[in-house]
Amino acid sequence: MSQATAGIVITGTEVLTARISDRNGPWLSERLRETGFDVRHITICRDRSEDITSQLEFMHAQGVDLVCTTGGLGPTADDMTTELVAKFCGREMFLDEPLLEKIRGIVRVYAERFGWDMEAIDQGAVKQAHVPRGAAVLGPAGTAPGLVVEPAGDAGKPIVVVLPGPPRELQSIWAEAVETDAFKKVARGAVVFEEQMLRMIGVPEPEIARTLREFDDQVGLDGLEVTTCLRGGEMEILISHHPSDSARRQALVSTFEQQYGEAIFSRDGERIEQQVARLLDGRKLALAEAVTGGLLAKRMTDAAGASVYFQGSAVTYSNEAKAEVLGVDRAVLDAVGAVSAEVAEQMAVGALERFDADFAVSTTGIAGPTGGSEEKPVGTLYVHVAARDGRSNAFHIVLPGRREDVQDRSATVALHALRALLAG
Repeated sequence: MSQATAGIVITGTEVLTARISDRNGPWLSERLRETGFDVRHITICRDRSEDITSQLEFMHAQGVDLVCTTGGLGPTADDMTTELVAKFCGREMFLDEPLLEKIRGIVRVYAERFGWDMEAIDQGAVKQAHVPRGAAVLGPAGTAPGLVVEPAGDAGKPIVVVLPGPPRELQSIWAEAVETDAFKKVARGAVVFEEQMLRMIGVPEPEIARTLREFDDQVGLDGLEVTTCLRGGEMEILISHHPSDSARRQALVSTFEQQYGEAIFSRDGERIEQQVARLLDGRKLALAEAVTGGLLAKRMTDAAGASVYFQGSAVTYSNEAKAEVLGVDRAVLDAVGAVSAEVAEQMAVGALERFDADFAVSTTGIAGPTGGSEEKPVGTLYVHVAARDGRSNAFHIVLPGRREDVQDRSATVALHALRALLAG
């Protein structure tokens, strides 16, 4: 049996024009992948009937088994997704009276609280309670119900899951969608692919491409889907495959290990921040940041439970702040400058003492686009890791990219320097 396929249609002129960033497409794609669907397309279109219809027809032409739409379920005239999906699926619209009462109960609370015109609000509720006959109704989470619509007859069209635009509402009713009979029917052809994520540091993408070409020539990549992504200075390699191709994936991983060895710091997708948190094992961490401007602290505190190991961070951009907050010697600042190995060391030692930590990491550098020199060009980075027991690790590198690239990669380098010391 071939794998079930899916497509996602994001509706909303505000999304197409980038006034609002699309959060639904990636989230849905991941949920569908976990369910065993091969997601073929994610498209974005305006809130216009001809555009939404063309996207539905496009998905049908591509032969996908399931389409998820997001947005266009509100009470206003430009919210037309439900009606267009009904027409696409050959289903007539009707007023679902129990659904109408449910929506009225929801909107009445808001109308009374904010003094809204209940007559106008009720008109919107009536619009939202018109649904395709035979569709499974989801929610609503807000005021707009979601739907799972199976095409009438035997037209070979995909089943359509109609979801609201607000991510919170969409995510809250997704579990209902996957439990409907129509969804389960199409999901019978889904195959949950196995996958393995490798993360590397210091390996350029052309080398990975060469390794894949050689492996394809010698063993063959048939059955493996390999995607590479350079993110924040690290190389992510995701290998996806049918369960029957596990041996081929293991052979490819062995090839990577033979060629790149310790450059592979994660074989199970674990991120560098997660590894550092695990290796700290309850010991305390402090940070002293200049070039990274707090980004390092954010990455170390994004995960819940960071208070177990994270003491604090001092973002000291000016020389005065470095001296007053971290105790950096003003004479050293005057002699070698803030962007130097000596200042990076004193920043780390200062953070170690002031935050009473077991480990401290400092970053100082030049993010650009201005401020560089022949001796210290834009992208210059100094990292110092200091441990309470006297051990240390220092790193100096010149990083490529724009300002935000340099800052992002500087945080990555700092985390790897800390990991190296923690791992011995």
